[in-house]
Amino acid sequence: MAFVTRQFVRAMSSSSAASAAAKKIMVKHVTVIGGGLMGAGIAQVAAATGHTVVLVDQTEDILAKSRKGIEESLRRVAKKKFAENPKAGDEFVDKTLSSISTSTDAASVVHSTDLVVEAIVENLKVKTELFTRLDKFAAEHTIFASNTSSLQITSIANATTRQDRFAGLHFFNPVPLMKLVEDTPGFIVNRLLVPYLLEAVRLYERGDASKEDIDTAMKLGAGYPMGPFELLDYVGLDTTKFILDGWHEMDAKNPLFQPSSSLDKLVAENKFGKKTGEGYYKYK
Repeated sequence: MAFVTRQFVRAMSSSSAASAAAKKIMVKHVTVIGGGLMGAGIAQVAAATGHTVVLVDQTEDILAKSRKGIEESLRRVAKKKFAENPKAGDEFVDKTLSSISTSTDAASVVHSTDLVVEAIVENLKVKTELFTRLDKFAAEHTIFASNTSSLQITSIANATTRQDRFAGLHFFNPVPLMKLVEDTPGFIVNRLLVPYLLEAVRLYERGDASKEDIDTAMKLGAGYPMGPFELLDYVGLDTTKFILDGWHEMDAKNPLFQPSSSLDKLVAENKFGKKTGEGYYKYK
């Protein structure tokens, strides 16, 4: 299995050179920037589908935790997928892990990669600075992609010289289990999901219902696997605030994009959810 850009497929579908050209753009080597839950999940899925992967983050400690998380996730997948053949499951885990290497120096690895997928903080300035730097080192054929869930791809792509080789690939968490990857302008899911989450927060802020009651209502009444506050803590309150702040800056009059006092307070206190041990709920 290999990634290929949708725009390229559409453009070449009627061409006699489609087959030969498609081979040139097929992705075999992937670099994932960001060793958090999303980046690690993307690296796992890419490696499990036959790609060689380099996972990049700032420190070896972060990368060690990422690799441990990937191995644990792979073993869960293997236990289910190879329930009747544990040996095959072990081989699957070992083969996938052997396809993933790590690095703390993105510039040194992107020169030999076919696809760079960015999965870092949801901040336009940080993302554009990253891609501006990587653009100087990546090969001409290398495709850049951002896992952004809210920012305009054009705004990020314009920081590079490869606007024709820049994509939005919005994976969902946990990546190995979620089947959807969005590359639609506007990102359908988050455009609907974030206002829903913030309306739940506003219900709570007004005192209309407790966090627990709101979560229970949506799980029992709507059949959602998580309530909105559970999901906010799982996604990360900092990520949600970055999204909301960006949308509010673009459309300050939209009532759906108004800031949340409780969300702002928790983020200011570095209480981002499950990854920090506390958000709207506390975790061990």
